[in-house]
Amino acid sequence: MPHFPKPFFKKARGCWFVQLDGKQIKLGTNKEAAFKRYHELMATPQQQRPAPTQDLVCIIDAFLGWVEKNRAADTYEWYRYRLQRFVDRYPQMQVRSLRPYHVDQWVDEYELSKTSKRNYFRSIKTCLNWALKQGFIESSPLDGLETPGADRKNVYLPPDGFAELLTHVHDDDFRDLLVATYHTGCRPQESLILTAEHVDLVNARWVLPQEQAKGKKAPRIIYLDDVALAITQRLVAKYPTGNIFRNSRGLAWTTESTNCAVDRVQIRMGKELLKAKGVSPTEQEIATCIATLKPTAKSKGVERQKTKAQLREEAKRKLTQRLAKKHAPRYSLYSLRHSWATNALKRGVDPLTVALLMGHKDPSMLARVYQHLAHSPDHMREQARRAAG
Repeated sequence: MPHFPKPFFKKARGCWFVQLDGKQIKLGTNKEAAFKRYHELMATPQQQRPAPTQDLVCIIDAFLGWVEKNRAADTYEWYRYRLQRFVDRYPQMQVRSLRPYHVDQWVDEYELSKTSKRNYFRSIKTCLNWALKQGFIESSPLDGLETPGADRKNVYLPPDGFAELLTHVHDDDFRDLLVATYHTGCRPQESLILTAEHVDLVNARWVLPQEQAKGKKAPRIIYLDDVALAITQRLVAKYPTGNIFRNSRGLAWTTESTNCAVDRVQIRMGKELLKAKGVSPTEQEIATCIATLKPTAKSKGVERQKTKAQLREEAKRKLTQRLAKKHAPRYSLYSLRHSWATNALKRGVDPLTVALLMGHKDPSMLARVYQHLAHSPDHMREQARRAAG
């Protein structure tokens, strides 16, 4: 029995679509207008219908469908989050109308670091390059768009610095994740999906199957030192099924929850530095911030007016957190991974072995790590002596 196309609503897009000739065509956000457009399309001869691939939303949907099927869940979410923001900004955009300045204007609406801006550019450019390779479009309108450079992250945490960092970690569960990362050099997406099934205690290692490894070309094997092995043994006994790295509520750590935990540690470190320096928000800054705050808050379902003291305290808290973040470095899980590599190289482990332990294909991937070593005079002086014989 032939399929008769009917309009359907996509919650993720907040929009109505219809699938015609194997392609999804956007009808609009208003139901009445969408159905009117639908009837107009159905009354139009097939050869006169607009090319559905000219609708950028449809191309983004197709790309995300491909990413979801062929890439890791974190990769899909990385693209979905950014491309959804692009769709929110340009819900009716057609490929033929898209210009580089649209991307510039979109990104400029957010307060982003250089690296984040680069990632936003990459997300939409990669989507259109994929559409070009798949034959959905004949050329990409963003070919001439220059992708901005990223921030250089020379965040190296030596062993004594890591010990100092841990004094600001009040959550034992998060401490386990940080210590395991620092002692194995694993990727965040590897530790966050780790279960007891991936653990080989006999050989002191984690083994992620090919389909869960980065690139999905070979199993990923992560070897454990005594510290990481002890943590693993304890957590496997505690969580014999499901993820072994979990927060205090027993929930698996996610990218978002780890980022929040990292931010909390950074703020604690920053507050201590502010206290030592005697730095605090000025009265003028507090007054300016109060003017931007919402004057009411809900309490037990009732909207109540905030008192002057409450507004002042809220403003002071927000400003203090901003100052704290400016005064303290932010050590992400990836910076701990890079620190592990730097430590290994400084201890004399050859680059090929370090690359293999990190899950890289070859030592050339370690180039970004050597920049940390260049700032270590003692290490570089010793290597110079060894090189000279």
